[in-house]
Amino acid sequence: MFDNNNSNDSADAGDRYRLLIDSITDYAIYMLSPDGLVSSWNPGAKRFKGYDEAEVLGKHFSVFYQPADVKAGLPQKALQTAAQEGRFEGEGWRLKKDGSRFWCHVVIDPILSSNGSILGFAKITRDLTERKRAETEFLERERQFRLLVQSVTDYAIYMLDASGVITNWNSGAERIKGYTPDEVIGKHYSLFFTEADRERGEPERGLATAAREGRFETQAWRVRKDGRLIWANVVVDPVRDVDGSVIGFAKVTRDITESRETQIALEQAREALFQSQKMEALGQLTGGVAHDFNNLLMVIHGALQLVLKRVSDPKSSSLLENALQAAQRGATLTHRMLAFARRQELRVEPVDLPDLVRSMAGLLQRSLGARISIETQFPLFLTSVMADPNQLEMAVLNLAVNARDAMPSGGLITIAAVEREVCGAGEDLKPGRYVCLSITDTGSGMDSSTLQRAKEPFFTTKGAGKGTGLGLSMVHGLAEQSGGRLHLKSKRGHGTTAELWLPAVDAPVANDPEVDAPPLRGVELKNHSVLVVDDDPLVLLSTTAMLEDLGASVSQANSAEEAVAKLETMVVDLVITDQVMPGMTGAQLAEQLSSSHPRLPVVLASGFADRAAEELAFKLPRLHKPFDQETLARVSLQALSAFTA
Repeated sequence: MFDNNNSNDSADAGDRYRLLIDSITDYAIYMLSPDGLVSSWNPGAKRFKGYDEAEVLGKHFSVFYQPADVKAGLPQKALQTAAQEGRFEGEGWRLKKDGSRFWCHVVIDPILSSNGSILGFAKITRDLTERKRAETEFLERERQFRLLVQSVTDYAIYMLDASGVITNWNSGAERIKGYTPDEVIGKHYSLFFTEADRERGEPERGLATAAREGRFETQAWRVRKDGRLIWANVVVDPVRDVDGSVIGFAKVTRDITESRETQIALEQAREALFQSQKMEALGQLTGGVAHDFNNLLMVIHGALQLVLKRVSDPKSSSLLENALQAAQRGATLTHRMLAFARRQELRVEPVDLPDLVRSMAGLLQRSLGARISIETQFPLFLTSVMADPNQLEMAVLNLAVNARDAMPSGGLITIAAVEREVCGAGEDLKPGRYVCLSITDTGSGMDSSTLQRAKEPFFTTKGAGKGTGLGLSMVHGLAEQSGGRLHLKSKRGHGTTAELWLPAVDAPVANDPEVDAPPLRGVELKNHSVLVVDDDPLVLLSTTAMLEDLGASVSQANSAEEAVAKLETMVVDLVITDQVMPGMTGAQLAEQLSSSHPRLPVVLASGFADRAAEELAFKLPRLHKPFDQETLARVSLQALSAFTA
């Protein structure tokens, strides 16, 4: 009975062992006969190799090898190694039943009898194709990186160990320093420093700074192999292990000897770039805020207008009119912000200079401060000039602020104007009548060299952070664009005069139809259907309310795409669309409708200039946000009449 129990226990153990092997699918585990024939096959082997057990039992395991490996005798060598050394382990390509390859890790152990003879072999295979692919990609990237570094000849790129000893050397380093890799690898990088720098401990300081601060950069003299000095730009970055400990340094050196003579100019260009980026960022912010504020003001202005028409109480009407005036002042403010951001459409019109200066007297005094006195000198009659009033206000403010900065202890600014006739081309102006607006200060003035460069973009005599150097160049650009010029007169110790010459209005100023036309009645848009497109729901609701109050039948769309879809199933007389919308802009919508609905008038509503929009839709009627109900009605009727004329 004891023997029977042992027999049963052995059978149970064998079954459990077989269950264990069959449950493993991540490894191919099978047995070979002493001559390499497959004698067992687990599910993992079937998954890896693709063979069923019946297909592979009795076949030589070399069937899994590539033909070249079989020809080289690798299967036999593997069995011989396992038999002689007690184990074979390796990696290589193997074949599946379908002929595809996979990279695997293989272990072969001999199965020995009690007397030490070989009964067969146990073979375990693991599929490492993904790891192999990752390693191959990593090695390829490393190879490409090495090729990249070695191909760079304008920069010396090399590595140092933690103590500063050179460990590798690229072709750029050889060209710049003059040393071959054999001459320099293993030596301390202080070899390239001048004797004075070595005595001051500059090599050690550079490495210590890089290790402490994460980067060290400087420009200094370095010594070539031939003893010649070069002016170098040097960057040292620490190389850390996974624990954060410094194990070396990456060093990049560029020979900038030839450019050293132009270093001052380069610094000025870099400062100009910084100022330009700062102004661009500020302009983007200002323009975005002004655009959103424009939409809010339009909603407020439109709602107040509609409520005012429905209120009969005089006190309430007075309050509403005050609120309307405040909204209009807010609109003027947004126009100035957009002008600063260069997103205000240039609207050249006749401008009365004395009126303009008087209207901004409060702004000037607040901007200039109590120590600056302002005096104006205008003739009793002065011809108007052709200019953009918002841009002109900005120009006057810029010139006045420049004058203030030239008088740190206070002084007098005189704003004057006089009409002049230009007969020849000697004044850099076309012949004709001009108005010369001058702003004179009692400040320190400029010498001839400073005066010569004063209108250059980004040139400034102010300290760092105290000026952009764009003020005069912006005024100069406005003058040129308006058909005039900016002329500066100054002498050291005798103040400065900035003269802004602008074309005079040749003909009497016609009444602005948007200002002088009689109010429109609500019936003006009766029997007309309008589609309003705007991604701002408040603006959409406000515009709809104003149009419905004018008698129009209004449909709404939250985007240009929705408008296109609606126009496929409905007929309208007019489309009023916002310009700045996600996806398709208003100008792009108008361009698409010009093909699909050529007889459908489109009005473009915009709060600021968009050069692309101007090119796409320069013929479209425009509504300048924020617009009131009368302007909305007038532009709508003009657009409708243009298509029915």
